[in-house]
Amino acid sequence: MNPTAGASPEDLRNRLVDAVVNEDTSSVRDARVDTAMRTVPRHAFLPDVPLEEAYANKSVTIKENPDVDALPLSCASQPDVVHFMLVQLAVREGDNVFEIGAGTGYNAALLKYLTGPSGHVTTCDIDPDVTAYARRMLDANGYGDVRVVTRDGALGAPESSPYDRVIAAVGMWDLPAAWWGQLAVGGRLVVPLRWRGLSRSVAFRREETRMRSDSVRMCGFLPVIGQDGERNGYIDDNRLVRLYWDQDQDIAPELLRDSLSRPKSVVWTDATVGPVESFDGVWLRLSATERPTCRITVNPAAMEAGLHRPASPALSPALVEGDSIAYLILERTAENPDGEPRFRLGAVGYGPVGTDLAERICTQIHAWSPARTAEPVLTAYPADTPDSDLTDGAVIDRPSVRLVITY
Repeated sequence: MNPTAGASPEDLRNRLVDAVVNEDTSSVRDARVDTAMRTVPRHAFLPDVPLEEAYANKSVTIKENPDVDALPLSCASQPDVVHFMLVQLAVREGDNVFEIGAGTGYNAALLKYLTGPSGHVTTCDIDPDVTAYARRMLDANGYGDVRVVTRDGALGAPESSPYDRVIAAVGMWDLPAAWWGQLAVGGRLVVPLRWRGLSRSVAFRREETRMRSDSVRMCGFLPVIGQDGERNGYIDDNRLVRLYWDQDQDIAPELLRDSLSRPKSVVWTDATVGPVESFDGVWLRLSATERPTCRITVNPAAMEAGLHRPASPALSPALVEGDSIAYLILERTAENPDGEPRFRLGAVGYGPVGTDLAERICTQIHAWSPARTAEPVLTAYPADTPDSDLTDGAVIDRPSVRLVITY
């Protein structure tokens, strides 16, 4: 029997929020966000979606991409991600808020609820179909005072600035220069930031000459249109193994064509994880210590043909130097065969310096293991900031920003 059958929208909303809050392992809470999500009717912004689906903890596509091999053009974000990003944003009553990525208008409605009658919300999207949909939904649900604009979000909306809070609901590879001047000093920016093949929701606090993070959470978002600094390419003739990296990295996939057919080097650590325990922090540490960090994606057919299975075939961290590669792996331990399984972490390397790369991955596994919930600090500076003014850490240069990652 389906326990949600016949349940009211209010009941379904409360159950969804209860589940989201109970499953959130972070220590940061905001009761106002809980109340907003219990109040604003998500289903009303998804009128063509069955009620139970509207209150499932999953994203909903609202505009498909005509390219069948591409990601959708617009989605209603997964509710647990909406929740923790709003917690990161810490909206106050009376705030002036700018949102990039209008979606269904639901998130803008939540923002308006949080800012209250004295606050202001502007949401934008580059796609006129998306903004038209958001405008209709907001008007139909009593949020006519939310401003909706059609434009490239990288330009911001200077006519309504300065903003106390800025939030992006699309994956950003760079932090546009326009945002610096439009976010007030002391304000907050929450953005799904992409670097070294990974994506994390980063909450920045705006300071006089920089932005400094105080929260980094795992997330996945559709990439923003117009930022093309990410690269990808296959490293095998059968197009089964693919790498994703940034334009500032010296990675040439054609040099790796023969690497995976060479003898492999496997290096193990004594660090173990349970079946649902995250080892995501290893990737974050690699990005803060190893410039050649990137992402590998492996088709099951490649593993059937003998390639060593990555820890997560869909997205695992890798190191690449010239014609050599190594990536994170795991295997079940023999201990406690009748109890909950444990998996030890290690790395496999291919190519002339594959062993060295694998050992460098294991060094970061060892660094991560005793402090598994530690988050890096990301500090963003304008692109023209000299090296002497940067904090210590790994520097990643983008067209509009210099990003420093520190543990």
